[in-house]
Amino acid sequence: MTDRILIIEDDARLAAMVSEYLAASGFRVTARETAADGLAALHREPFDALILDVMLPDRDGLALCSEIRAASDIPVLMLTARGEAADRVVGLELGADDYLPKPFNPRELLARVRAILRRRKGTVGGAANALRFGRLEIDRGGRTVRIDGDERPLTSYQFDLLVALAEHAGRVLSREHLMDLVRGAALEAFDRSIDVHVSRIRSAIEDDPRKPRRIITVRGAGYVFARSQDADGGER
Repeated sequence: MTDRILIIEDDARLAAMVSEYLAASGFRVTARETAADGLAALHREPFDALILDVMLPDRDGLALCSEIRAASDIPVLMLTARGEAADRVVGLELGADDYLPKPFNPRELLARVRAILRRRKGTVGGAANALRFGRLEIDRGGRTVRIDGDERPLTSYQFDLLVALAEHAGRVLSREHLMDLVRGAALEAFDRSIDVHVSRIRSAIEDDPRKPRRIITVRGAGYVFARSQDADGGER
């Protein structure tokens, strides 16, 4: 089945270029120039991924991303002329799966779109069975995370990051290794993106994200997923 991509981008020339390039790569593409028209399209039709510009004429793209993420787990790739790491971190904190500063190479955009779609379809993360750690259940087949049976929302990237940590429980994983495990090493341009995603995962699965007992920071080395929450919490 052909994947459907929605682009919300007010630069008509850029949107046309991206649409043409993605269509030539086998995607069905719909482009809208405003947040209002983009939301209407999302409510009317099913899409497999969203490419969203940060600066739209009728609304801030970051706020729009937050609203979309509250109602949908559709993979979101943010586009922006603001390339500062702090801006990228904000986008990730609001639920974006990836972030690409302008100007960009269309081939890189295509690679990132394919990566977030792979993660959405579950091609990263191993066999389709559940991992269980006390109250925490990670269903790799259903791509869901539950605490005491209650589902906790994560983006597709965050889910795969959690799976990578859980599958290597008890081992310290560097940020670079984690990016390799979720097939993002060639796509992620800055290590702090991993820190942001880990923070979001902790907010979803930890009783007290400020004193984590499941995903522990090992200073100067990376992160370790604790097999048991009997381990000391906090950073070390």
